[in-house]
Amino acid sequence: DSASDGFSFKGIKDYLNCYRSGKLTPSQVAKNIIAVLEDCDKSTPPLRAIVQWDREQIMLMAEASTVRYKNKCTLSHLDGIPVCLKEEFKVVPYHHRVGTEYLGTEPETEDATVAKKLREAGAIIIGVSNMHELGTGTTGCNPNGYHKIPRNPYKQNHYTGGSSSGSAAAVAAGLCPVAIGTDGGGSVRIPASFCGVVGLKGSTFGRISSHGCLPLSYSTVSVGPICTSVADAAIVYSVLAEPDPLCPYGLKQPKATLSNMCAPDLKGLKLGVDWTFFKACDAEILSICEKAVEYLQSLGASVVEVFLPEMEEVRVAHGISILSEMRDFLQPDFNKHFQQLNLETRISLAVACQFTALDYITANRQRTRSMGFLREIFSTVNCILTPATVSTAPRIHDSDHMGGFSDFSLTVRAMRFMQLGNFTGIPGLVVPVGYSAAGLPINLQVMTKWWDEAMLLRIGLKLEQFRRQTKKPSIYYDILA
Repeated sequence: DSASDGFSFKGIKDYLNCYRSGKLTPSQVAKNIIAVLEDCDKSTPPLRAIVQWDREQIMLMAEASTVRYKNKCTLSHLDGIPVCLKEEFKVVPYHHRVGTEYLGTEPETEDATVAKKLREAGAIIIGVSNMHELGTGTTGCNPNGYHKIPRNPYKQNHYTGGSSSGSAAAVAAGLCPVAIGTDGGGSVRIPASFCGVVGLKGSTFGRISSHGCLPLSYSTVSVGPICTSVADAAIVYSVLAEPDPLCPYGLKQPKATLSNMCAPDLKGLKLGVDWTFFKACDAEILSICEKAVEYLQSLGASVVEVFLPEMEEVRVAHGISILSEMRDFLQPDFNKHFQQLNLETRISLAVACQFTALDYITANRQRTRSMGFLREIFSTVNCILTPATVSTAPRIHDSDHMGGFSDFSLTVRAMRFMQLGNFTGIPGLVVPVGYSAAGLPINLQVMTKWWDEAMLLRIGLKLEQFRRQTKKPSIYYDILA
């Protein structure tokens, strides 16, 4: 991180150093977090990153962790680390609202697998985070009473991105170094990119269990962490990535590994770039992302030009797949709770009902074709590089707080570089590489072949060294100060 302004995000290592040195205990950290959560709610405008939290629950987990540090019997590298989970997950004792006003009328009594694993690792769950209603958008705009619009910590009048909006805002604002989101069309990677932090698209489809997460789209959604660094994403991945008997999609997965992740350079690696696809973004994003690719080249990797075929077909087929599956699952909600849904959600689900069974079957045939193309491409290169987003975080308008916000062209642009990963199930990682002239974050995306997350993280570790300076967000809480 930069020596010029001295700012760096506080990550897992910083928390562990405090605990191991005795400078702070998890209980003291928890009290700091509670004070910050109270401040967030009172600030003007409120941050709205964490939408449900409980003082007693936070302190219980923190005190148990404090005892473990005292007795030198910690459970994992996540022991005492503050984390939050997107409201799409069941987390005891919070309401499983999934961004709506009508779901989760009673507190949860059973954790999602991911929440259970985090507890078993000793993490302090500080609450559940805001999200785009039912995961149906890419901005994070959610004007309903329980949620409101979360603010981008870099610029309060800009969106965080969605649908894991509160998760990215919480990490960028320093509330916690780790947050868990879901990604069906960029819902981890878009907000991580708009908020200038690291986002891992739940690795390969099915690698991390989605049990206990509302099954909005069963063929595109992956679970993944949003973190302050690639190393932290690797730690969280190593804790969460394994088969779950309650989640059939990942039962046959090969063992997760981080082998060779910390190799000193990138010698011998081939980085695939489809330059026509790569360049379809705003000029200042392109300029920084091109320089980031050159930086990876300087570490010994070679850049190989590849062709990603039928990307327009992928875009349409992914849209048909995810919207058809969401409409299928949410049909009762659409009929019974229509008046309680945000206007944008109603529009998306109404559009979804126009697709036919033939459209859905054709879309899945395209999936098979696209996976075949990727197999060929990954036989010649180790990864595919793209910008993370076409543009930086869009501005929040005053009217959005009342009626919400819907712009299909903006949604399509935001998802441009995301859909291939969701549609074919390959893992993707977005890493901060710079800032726009307006001070908004810019990220680059790395994608690798199925189950090759170690390669993804190896390249990501080197990529994050490209950005010489980390700018401090305008909203930032130093929990360890």
